Amino acid sequence: FDLPQLHFSLAKRARPDVYTARMSVNDLLDFVFRWAHLVAGIMWIGNSMLFNWLDRNLVKAAAGEGNPLSQGKIWMVHSGAFYEVEKKLLAPGEMPTPMHWFKWQNGITWMTGISLLVVVYYMNGAAFLVDPQVRALGAQAAILLSVGSLTLGWVVYDLLWRLWGERAPRLLTALSLLLLLLAAYGYTLLFSGRAAYLQTGVLMGTIMTGNVWMRIMPSQRQLIAATQEGRPQDVLLSQRAKQRSIHNNYMTFPLLFIMLSNHFSSLYGHHLRWGLLVLVMVGGSGVRHFMNVRYDRKPWLAPALTMGGLTLLGLVLMTRLHAPTLAPASKEIGFARAQEIIVQRCLSCHSSHPTDAMFPVAPVGVLFDTPERIAAMAPRILERAIITRTMPFLNRTQMTEQERADLSAWIKNGAKLQ
Repeated sequence: FDLPQLHFSLAKRARPDVYTARMSVNDLLDFVFRWAHLVAGIMWIGNSMLFNWLDRNLVKAAAGEGNPLSQGKIWMVHSGAFYEVEKKLLAPGEMPTPMHWFKWQNGITWMTGISLLVVVYYMNGAAFLVDPQVRALGAQAAILLSVGSLTLGWVVYDLLWRLWGERAPRLLTALSLLLLLLAAYGYTLLFSGRAAYLQTGVLMGTIMTGNVWMRIMPSQRQLIAATQEGRPQDVLLSQRAKQRSIHNNYMTFPLLFIMLSNHFSSLYGHHLRWGLLVLVMVGGSGVRHFMNVRYDRKPWLAPALTMGGLTLLGLVLMTRLHAPTLAPASKEIGFARAQEIIVQRCLSCHSSHPTDAMFPVAPVGVLFDTPERIAAMAPRILERAIITRTMPFLNRTQMTEQERADLSAWIKNGAKLQ
């Protein structure tokens, strides 16, 4: 999930020049939900990958041997002992106890993720969700678009696969991927850069959670009910549940990237951010595909490395495609002009005593209080304020194109303090 700078309120001690940080309610909710989201996500994705590995490594009995309901066995060694695992259907009336379900890891991951979406992106006037430079949306309109698209995304996906999933799975796979990529592109036209990435991840997570709770779990309940009532189990139910489980499997790697994407301003701040996101999504799911086919005894390592290498190469090349060049500097720029711009546009957040209520502590500890600090941060200023234009944050202080050009000229001339 997106990791914004934690905000703290400042309280003076007895000495007026000494401050201490005090966590606000919003920060506390952010901290609690984020920690729970991380732990639950690790458990959910870890379980998913383990069961996928088990499915693809089961050893089936020879024809005419063993239990006809068995789908295969596997032996493993771990933690100082051996494990024997068998996957099978159950005979009518056969129901072992206790029966362990794997559902709450996903449920808690999604619930804490949605809670973070509300705390970080919907509260505080949707400040992290809306970027006026992308689209001038009101807070209410932006939130409605966010919630509505998540709901619509699940309904469309689920309806397509329920109606035609068994008859045309390959066609629907291509169509589903296309619709997801179009949604990602649409989000970059509506929301701030990192919010667009995050919204795409929430859409994928919502679809994955819908698969677990509305398709996979009901199928498992019907299988259990049939067994308890002495009826044969419907193999088609298992196949439908497995189909949705495979969908979740392929969305895992792109979703993990999106959870970390806020660390990469060169991606979400790029003018081709939608293309970069599409590249990572396709590349990540491609790598996952080749990791899956390895269990079918097919070549996988070289194709997976090739797919990963091509994705990284594509990212490097695309991020070199800069936006249209800035206007030339108004004159030869010295430090006095650069400092004037920094003080007017950046110091409200990046100082020892910020005046912007949203950032009562300087984000990530970046300070521009002295000339030496400004000069030391010149490469970072170039990256964030000029190349990716992700600073000032959502351009809250209205830095102009001419000011960006002047800063660029000062930095490219050596960022001198004279």
